[in-house]
Amino acid sequence: MASGIFNVAISGLNVAQAGVLTTGHNIANASTPGYSRQRIVQTTNTPQFTGAGFIGKGANVDTIQRIYNQFLSSQVLSAQTGAAQADSYLAQIRQIDNLLADPNAGLSPALADFFKGVQEVAANPASIPARQAMLSASQSLVGRFQSIDQRLREIREGVNSQITSEITLINSYAKQIADVNQRIIVAQAVGPTVPANDLLDQRDQLIAELNKEIRVTTQIQNDGTYSVFIGNGQPLVVGTLNYSLQAVAAPDDPERTIVALRSPTGTTVNIPESLLSGGKLGGLIAFRAESLDPVQNALGRIALTLATNFNDQHRLGQDLTGVLGGNYFDLSRAGPTVMANANNAVPSQIPAVTISDPGALTTSDYRLTYAAGNYTLTRLSDSVSQTYAGVAPLSWNVDGLTIAAGAWTPVAGDSFLIQPTRNGAGNLALAITDPRNIAAAAPIRTTAALTNSGTGSINAGSVNAPPPPNANLTQTVTLTFISPTAFDVSGTGTGNPAGVAYTAGGDISYNGWTIKIAGTPAAGDVFTVSVNANGVSDNRNAMLLGALQTQTKMSNGTASYQSAYSQIVSQTGNKTREVEVTGKAQQTLADQAQIEVDKVSGVNLDEEAANLLRYQQAYQASAKLIEIAGRLFDEILAITR
Repeated sequence: MASGIFNVAISGLNVAQAGVLTTGHNIANASTPGYSRQRIVQTTNTPQFTGAGFIGKGANVDTIQRIYNQFLSSQVLSAQTGAAQADSYLAQIRQIDNLLADPNAGLSPALADFFKGVQEVAANPASIPARQAMLSASQSLVGRFQSIDQRLREIREGVNSQITSEITLINSYAKQIADVNQRIIVAQAVGPTVPANDLLDQRDQLIAELNKEIRVTTQIQNDGTYSVFIGNGQPLVVGTLNYSLQAVAAPDDPERTIVALRSPTGTTVNIPESLLSGGKLGGLIAFRAESLDPVQNALGRIALTLATNFNDQHRLGQDLTGVLGGNYFDLSRAGPTVMANANNAVPSQIPAVTISDPGALTTSDYRLTYAAGNYTLTRLSDSVSQTYAGVAPLSWNVDGLTIAAGAWTPVAGDSFLIQPTRNGAGNLALAITDPRNIAAAAPIRTTAALTNSGTGSINAGSVNAPPPPNANLTQTVTLTFISPTAFDVSGTGTGNPAGVAYTAGGDISYNGWTIKIAGTPAAGDVFTVSVNANGVSDNRNAMLLGALQTQTKMSNGTASYQSAYSQIVSQTGNKTREVEVTGKAQQTLADQAQIEVDKVSGVNLDEEAANLLRYQQAYQASAKLIEIAGRLFDEILAITR
């Protein structure tokens, strides 16, 4: 009898001792990140059958249970990876937002100063100081384009560097998770009912930290290990094996760092950026694709369009030396960039891409591919594709670009990255340095003969844009009316033939220029269009150059240069605010989910203190039972003496 009581008491002592140890373990790890509260699972020993019934044999500890809720933990992971992505994105886009919106460092003041200089030349076309001021403002504008573009390139380099660092950190977490998987297999080898609670917590914490770097999904295996996946199922950890990510240069853009997956066997596969989301790495990749690329392209588009429009008009004017104007801006290095994929049959061959209509340019990059005898051009901003039948020669006009084969001999599988405007701002330069070369005057002059007897009058005229290939603006052309409704032409004009009916105020185009003659000329009246000799005080072309400031030359005639830049600033500001709000919402969700997890798995010190008292009393009661059993045994011995 005493032996049975001793056994029951000892089992109670053991259970109470296990309870005290488990409670103490909880208290010691109350502040340990990722720790889940543990408790003993207590069961009764197999009772002994007697004639009077089953007599209990005490208790035992079946296992130490980890209080863990997979559903709540998954909610925390989902919210945390979203919050980490938003924080990473926000830290980057704020740099662009502050740069573009700065009233001193932004483009707006430089644009205003540039056109102010043009207006001063229009007001004083013969003034060398005014012309020099215009050149200085022009150089400042070019410098502002270049400085903003350089800052964007520095941000791009920073993103590449951070992506590389993130990949190193992700690989470290993957290796640690694989190592913990191995330790869990060893620890749980004695049976599936003996969970390695602390190792499970350690693995979950590693997964939570990894999830802050890149969104992951997990799958538990039969041996208790976790397989971890990224993207749309790319493995990162499979059991005790870990794959590694690599930072590599994009095959069609050496300046762009992308992510590749390397298997334990050494095989490397590039992961499309669209598949990588969540966490800090996802935020960096999303920022580069959604904000950095469009902003840099949009800035380049403004530079290219402004310079092209200004050059086109400047070439229609005449400078102080009487020479027709040339290019005002140098665009020799600012045009479209075409990069061949490193896997092309002949990577050194590229198609010829030129800008045919700057007003139709978009802010997107493009990918040109050749397969099955057809060309496919994909606009990367919205993934819209167009197909061009594989006929020779290639001549494709799309979105303001002209694409031709050039020196490229197409081979099935060839692909190219086309960046129409990426280098527009950074490589813009000024083509002239001599203020006398500013073509402020118009190259033609119109006169009416003093002997004219009719009421006809001729306007100053304008140069056609662009002039016909065979136009000669230095050639004098005389229009002699043979009747009040018809005129004849002498000179080398290439417009209407002699005898064309005259319409008062209608356009008359010859030899690259257009004039208007109003009123009623008399037969024999003569009007002359000649070179603008000594036109140093002529401001007609300068006025047209200044008028470009308010004209809608961009986005298919819907935006001016300033409004296009304002749109960049507005879109960046709105995106910054959107990411900020989204990040706060995600963080709130993460905090709320963590609170729910803590309610279930967290250590409550008040509760643990109560458990200590409960197990202490249970231990004391079991010890008291041993004391009573001893007394009973002594009584029995005394009776038998």
